[in-house]
Amino acid sequence: MSKVEEYIISIPDYPKPGIIFRDITSVLRDADGLRLAVDEMTQCIGDTQFDAIVGLESRGFLFGMPMAYNLHKAFIPVRKRGKLPRETAHISYDLEYGSAEIEVHKEDITPGMRVVVVDDLIATGGTLEAAIKLLEGLGAKVVKVVCLLELKGLHGRDRLAGYPTETVIAYEGK
Repeated sequence: MSKVEEYIISIPDYPKPGIIFRDITSVLRDADGLRLAVDEMTQCIGDTQFDAIVGLESRGFLFGMPMAYNLHKAFIPVRKRGKLPRETAHISYDLEYGSAEIEVHKEDITPGMRVVVVDDLIATGGTLEAAIKLLEGLGAKVVKVVCLLELKGLHGRDRLAGYPTETVIAYEGK
């Protein structure tokens, strides 16, 4: 068990009965918990050679930015559509109850760029899968995916097959 797990608060029956919500704001509110989470996620990168960390809005920013800073690497945000001011590339993807779009500045991704994608959670894997398609469509190579949590019962890792994927904590349920 990761020591970060001690900082996560599990809330039963939220947002609906039968679901256990894993609250990471309790990690963020504690300086030791935050440092531990960032350090353990950074360790997941290992000796992977890469050029930049790509963080997914919004919680991927919370962990990806300090990881990039500590490793002296660039940080590139992937945002919800309509939030970036320069020319962007975007992709649409399906959610459980609807659809969403994410985007990145085109000039931030160069052909052959090696990137690590960071987010807080692997659930169904849809957002991560969309981000990978978006980045690769611009010529980047996704060399690793790193997340703090994984909900194994949702099988999100299946959508990331072929990409080295590491998580600090994996919960068996949904």
